[in-house]
Amino acid sequence: MLAVSVVVGLDALDVSMVGVALPAIQADLGMSTSALQWVSGGYALGFGGLLLLGGRTADLLGRRRVFLAAVTVFIVASFLGGIVDDSALLIATRFIKGVAAAFTMPAALSIITTTFREGPARWRALGIYAVFAASGFAAGLVVSGLLTQVGWRWTFFLPVPIALVALLVSARVVPGHRPERGGIGYDLPGAITGAAGTLLLVFTIVQAPEAGFGAPRTVLGFVGAVALLVAFVLIERRSRSPLLRLGILRSRPLATANLGIALFFGAYLGFLFVVMLYLQSVLGWSPLQTALGFLPSALFVAFGSPKIGPLIFKIGTERMIFGGLLAHVLGYVLFLRVDEHSGYWAAVFPSMVLLGIGFLMAFASFNIQATAGVADHEQGLAGGLLNTSLQVGGAIGLAVVTAVLTASGGTGGGAAALVDGFVPAISIPIALAALGVLVVLPGVFRRRGGVVAVPADPPATELDEAA
Repeated sequence: MLAVSVVVGLDALDVSMVGVALPAIQADLGMSTSALQWVSGGYALGFGGLLLLGGRTADLLGRRRVFLAAVTVFIVASFLGGIVDDSALLIATRFIKGVAAAFTMPAALSIITTTFREGPARWRALGIYAVFAASGFAAGLVVSGLLTQVGWRWTFFLPVPIALVALLVSARVVPGHRPERGGIGYDLPGAITGAAGTLLLVFTIVQAPEAGFGAPRTVLGFVGAVALLVAFVLIERRSRSPLLRLGILRSRPLATANLGIALFFGAYLGFLFVVMLYLQSVLGWSPLQTALGFLPSALFVAFGSPKIGPLIFKIGTERMIFGGLLAHVLGYVLFLRVDEHSGYWAAVFPSMVLLGIGFLMAFASFNIQATAGVADHEQGLAGGLLNTSLQVGGAIGLAVVTAVLTASGGTGGGAAALVDGFVPAISIPIALAALGVLVVLPGVFRRRGGVVAVPADPPATELDEAA
């Protein structure tokens, strides 16, 4: 549990650490603003674009094997990122790290869910998983603020020894399993079209705020992504060994968890972007001060997640998700009171507390609901689906908030113009989180307590005939 969770925490830490170090990277390597966005965007592209492939590969080729290989690639790419002097090579190492994380995260989740039996043991394990994911992101903000004072390259070097220790321990303690069908019948056409479609979709979303959502290349990107994903679905319906067994999507709890986490995380990332602008551009905070400003939210998750399992069982996953989304809606609404003179404690701190409470209630519940009742040989698929929904939802939410803020003039003027642009920008996270509330609302009244489990699927032959 510890070995796998450390790697999950490093993946989360890597995202936030580099984000704070971007100005120093730009100054040292002489990167343009458009190129600089791909230091973060390259990671998001590899991570969000290949999560589904990574999850299913773990099922087909072996969770332990895929996990260890991906961690090894992560270590090498981290080291290379710290020594390169060329911006293109730096972006390439970030993309490779994103690809490694796309295979690590679903493999890690499926290792946890297949090692611990469904019930209290698994709920507690997923609570610990949530602690490392949230704490890694928060620690990355703080550690990066400190390391950037010494040199931005240390933000790349720091994960190397930690990941190396985790790799050596994992090689000894992580259990193996017999891969499904021994890896025979791998769905290559589905893998190509699915990965290409998801990569193109994430790429188009990431570059849309700069290029414009109505720009020809953005429109063509979305059209191409839809065409590839439609081809992927058609291939999966006819494949004897599909990469994504479409029957799994008929589960209402699993589908609700995936749609809910996409809306949840899209709202969350968009809001964090606005708060970061407020703290640094309006209040004039340093990167380290800004990182500490986000700390209250992470502390709720870090200290509460190990004990959240019994509460989830008592109240139910969908009620917990419902409460978490409501807390986020209220947190976003409270931030609408902000002005140039509000300050952190009046304008930001109440929202951070509510976001921490909401994340504590919802994140582990999403993971439990998306994997409960799923057969062991499809746990990687379920984990890949959930993380893909999270990453794509986050990318869409952040892109739309950025576009709205830019259109309102909030990124081109002074502090007053920036604050004026916050109201339309914050309306996006409010709308996304409110839509998430509506998505999970039917399940709130369907069950009383307990964990909403994914019902067992009919035999594969029946699913094929239905398809």
